[in-house]
Formats: sequence, C-alpha cells, structure tokens
Amino acid sequence: MSRKRHVDAAQPSRPDARRSEELRPGRAPHEEALDAALRPRSFQEYVGQRQVVDNLQVFVEAARRRGEALDHVLFCGPPGLGKTTLAHLVASALGVGLRMVGAPAIDHKGTLASYLTGLTERDVFFIDEIHRLPPVVEEYLYPAMEDYRIEVPLGDGPAAQLIHISLPRFTLAGATTRTGLLTSPLRDRFGIVLRLEYYSPAELAEIVRRSALRLQIPITEEACEEIGRRARGTPRIANRLLRRVRDFAEVEGDGQIGGRLTQDALGRLGVDPLGLDQMDRALLRAVIERFDGGPVGLEALAAAVAEEPDTLQDVYEPYLIQEGFLLRTPRGRMATRRAHEHLGLPMRQAQDPAQQKLF
Repeated sequence: MSRKRHVDAAQPSRPDARRSEELRPGRAPHEEALDAALRPRSFQEYVGQRQVVDNLQVFVEAARRRGEALDHVLFCGPPGLGKTTLAHLVASALGVGLRMVGAPAIDHKGTLASYLTGLTERDVFFIDEIHRLPPVVEEYLYPAMEDYRIEVPLGDGPAAQLIHISLPRFTLAGATTRTGLLTSPLRDRFGIVLRLEYYSPAELAEIVRRSALRLQIPITEEACEEIGRRARGTPRIANRLLRRVRDFAEVEGDGQIGGRLTQDALGRLGVDPLGLDQMDRALLRAVIERFDGGPVGLEALAAAVAEEPDTLQDVYEPYLIQEGFLLRTPRGRMATRRAHEHLGLPMRQAQDPAQQKLF
C-alpha cells in the first residue's frame, strides 16, 4: 500500500500547509521553514526531554514490530518545546505519512472527514492546539478514534441517510498548550499522554551548538552558553536568538559569534541575562507599579499591557511562574520578591496577613 508523503509546512499548495501557518500568525513563513530545517531528524538527535523521548521510542518500536498503528498520543506543554517535532519523529520512525492541521482550521465536520478519509493505514494525523476544536467537530472525532469509522450524511431533512465509512487504523497526535481546556471525553481517548517541560540552559546550549553547525555559523562555546541561558527554556526561542545574533555578527562583526558580541546583541534585542524580554518586564512592572504588586485579574493585566489575555496566559505567564517571578492565586496574579529585586523596585507592604505569607 502506498504511503502518504510527509507534509512540508513550507509548501503553500497543500491545504494543510496553508492552515498550519494560521496557528502562529505572528511568525513569517521563512521563520517556519527555518525552524523545520533545524528540527532533529531522529530520536537520537533529539536533545532534552529524555524521559518523554525514551518512553516514546519504546511505544513506537513496539507498534512497529507488531505492524500496528501507534496508540493515539497527546503532547502537552508550553509553545516551542518540540511537540510538532516529536510528531514528525514518530511518523518517521514508523515509516508512515504525516498530515498536519491546526484545530482552528477544522471548522466543521466535513473538513475533518476530508482529512480522515485521506489517511492510509497507520498514518499519523497531527492536530495542533487540539483544545480549540469546536465541540461538534470534537464529538465527530470520537468514533474515528475508537472504532475507526465516521458517519457521512447524504441529503437533508427526514430523507437524509447516514453512510458509514470505515477508516484505516491511524494515530491521532494532538498537541495542546492548555491541557485544562481539553474535555474529559477527548483526553481519556488518548492512550499516551506526554508532558514536555522547559529545557535546562545546558540542553539549550547544545541545541544552539547543533543549529549553528547545521547553518554553518562559526560560534564559540561561550556564545552557545549565553544564548542557552537567555532562551527561556525554549528551543524555538534559542534558535530564533541564534539567527538574530548571527545578523549582528555579519553586519557589525567578522561573522563569528563570540561571547561579548552575543551579550551586546541580546542586550540590544531587549533580552536580559535571565531571559526576560521587554514584554516580560512590562508585565511585571504593571503588576508592581499599577496594581501594588497584585493580586490583579488577567483581563485587567492584559488591558494594562495592551496584550491579549490568551497570549499572556499561554506565552508569558508559564515561564514567569516557573522562574518564580509571578504567582497565580485564586484572587489574581501577584509579583514575587524576586520580581521586585530583578527590576530594582521596592517591595510594598502587604495589605493583609494572607498576602504577606506569600512572600
């Protein structure tokens, strides 16, 4: 049986490729293509997430030996940690095709049916931001995941008929940055649930080293470590910073990326030694200066920094909370002592004993 070819996100002629660009509207197509070029080509090349990768290799190898489709797998975690990359590696290790689509692009059941009926045996069907599926589409997905069948209505009204279509046994790979928004019926249908964590600076330095080698960029060990420390625990950010520092090296230097040049370039980009950028600092300043250190609600904070609430919650807050700059309490967001010290702002006296205990 013929296999589907892997989808290349840089090919605009494929409908799923066009839709994949809708997932991150702030990223240019050439940035997507560069990220794809820097992805590891095998599990052995993958840096970090060792427990996730080791377990996934076992599951993939077991399915391959049995000649079966891998059980449905859900990747959870903040953006940029490698969920899409792992889906590529799963399909490559199984020797099957990969189809990719963003959940917002599946706006009705017919769209989902067109993707499912285009799969072949054991293919991997990757849905990014799967928590954003419309409820009616999500319910239509249940029998496809469990029984590998869908129902297609023919006609309208009382005379309409349901045609049952059998599907090949496929693997649904879902990715989500907000596991809490997944409904229990959908989450329970995934046989493999893997959560990705932020990377250590040493792991990010290794990723920068490998990316520089692939892009043929001369770089020192000191520069790799500096970028790794400031990449917010995220490989996508590390690769982006590497490309921007390369620009400074080519225009204002001799083309080689050294430690001093890296520090200067990242400083000009607004990335401080702890990896916080201008929006991170603006967010913390708003909590401290406009709301007396908190607590403050998400909507009010978003209005204060002129950013969408979902962007704050999905992109900025996870790292700030992970690094101890921000607290998320039942009453709202609060800045920690570390945030005050990092910004050089005085600590205000807590208004009540409960708030005082948080610090």
